[in-house]
Amino acid sequence: MGLKLSDRLSGRWLLTFVTIANACSMAWFGYDQGVFSGVLISADFKAHFPETRHASTSGITTSCFSLGAFFGAICAFTFGDKLGRRKTVAMGLAFNVVGAVLQIVSWHLPQMIVGRIINGFGMGLTSSTCPVYQSECSSPRSRGKLVVVGSLCNTAAFCLASWMNYGLYFQGSALQWRFPLGFQLIFPVVVGTALLFIPESPRWLLLKDRPDEAIQVIARLAGPAVAIDDPDVMAQFLSIQSALQEERKDRRPILDILRSRDKTQTLRRLLLSCGTQFMQQFSGVNALGYYLPTLLQQSVGLGEKMSRLLTAVNGTIYLFAAFCCLLIIDRFGRRKMMLYGSLTMGSCYLIASISLKYAESDPSRKQLLGRVTTAMFFLYYFFYGTSFAKVPWVYNSEVNSLAWRTRGAAAATATNWMGGFIVTQFTKVGVNNLHWRFYLIFAIIVWAYFPVVFCLYPETSQRTLEDMDEIFIQNPSLIVCGKRALTQRERPVEFIEAEARRIAEEQNAIGGKVGAITHVEQV
Repeated sequence: MGLKLSDRLSGRWLLTFVTIANACSMAWFGYDQGVFSGVLISADFKAHFPETRHASTSGITTSCFSLGAFFGAICAFTFGDKLGRRKTVAMGLAFNVVGAVLQIVSWHLPQMIVGRIINGFGMGLTSSTCPVYQSECSSPRSRGKLVVVGSLCNTAAFCLASWMNYGLYFQGSALQWRFPLGFQLIFPVVVGTALLFIPESPRWLLLKDRPDEAIQVIARLAGPAVAIDDPDVMAQFLSIQSALQEERKDRRPILDILRSRDKTQTLRRLLLSCGTQFMQQFSGVNALGYYLPTLLQQSVGLGEKMSRLLTAVNGTIYLFAAFCCLLIIDRFGRRKMMLYGSLTMGSCYLIASISLKYAESDPSRKQLLGRVTTAMFFLYYFFYGTSFAKVPWVYNSEVNSLAWRTRGAAAATATNWMGGFIVTQFTKVGVNNLHWRFYLIFAIIVWAYFPVVFCLYPETSQRTLEDMDEIFIQNPSLIVCGKRALTQRERPVEFIEAEARRIAEEQNAIGGKVGAITHVEQV
């Protein structure tokens, strides 16, 4: 009997297929964000759904996707560890396909909204799980970059959708909006195919007390000719197993966790994880992502063709920024990139709001100041693309403990989607009523992120996932600034020594059956 498809790959090819599954899943909701901004202003779409001409109806038609994704993430929080990474993603894909088909064939607005909610529900499941899956299958040296590859594909799909919207401007029929909604079915085909060739995460297998399967997967990820008794494989296996045993010793009832009575500080880590996604969404990216063509028409005074073109150009800038992030995320670390993003994004919002204010009071300068505002939107996307667009997805896949990694990522993703729902629901109403002040609110919010990150967020770059327990067990204080081991980019020596102790203790606990192991995973 031949090997199952999921047992055929190893080494780089196996990691490549895991990355493809994560990348295409993340690309899907980037595509929706980009494509629906063009759908909303399509003449044929507004003719089919005239209700969307009203700001509140347009808002709910857009934001219901995020609402569905919120409930999908909550479902992943509840059942993700029971189902496993592969089954959770597969279930999400099924919902995605049903929701996408409903949108494509919609003739009435309720049908469109139901389709977007179902599609969003599936997206909540996959977007909660895929980054964790990727993170658990990657080494510390490449983990940040590979998770960012997924987020990079999110940006690439956003850019593709923006240019597709511009190209379809010249089509006057339903093709202008039905084709881009149908194009999204490519993504589940790719993810589903990749899923056939990849095994379960080794950390999830250990969590479910399936050590024989776990060590086989670790060996396969290490390379095609690597045996399960290889010192590197055994060191990684024992390190994960030891960290899991330590977590199980400290297992507490949920009420104790909510009262922060466990030494691994599960609640604190959960809040840090959710906090990154809160900061991402309330930086206002979806206010621009879903409504940029509309905002360029209403706030800046451009025509539909030019607003579509500039939105596509902005998508290209955003994609370039995402490539930059891929190159620097492991070089500068997570903290520095979030701090830099807070300062630069807030400055863009401030200048944009000032320009719009003076454009309202001095119509003779409206064209010039409109260009300044547009430039600030573009710059905002560049700074966002190199910071908060990518870092939160990496951070929330790293910071939680193994036992809570799926639930932590799901809670963070639920925060992201609920934030997206709130922002998209009220953007159009906010712009109509507050005008330039609407952007000033975002400037203040984004600048407030700086002290929060500086004081509360430890560095996770270059650490193993098991190092995360060491960070929070040995450092119970909420404040991290001034503590070099918690803020430096390089892996601290004390973490390397702690890993060596874990491996030695686990080796002794199992009676030395695996032989002498002196290797410590290098990062």
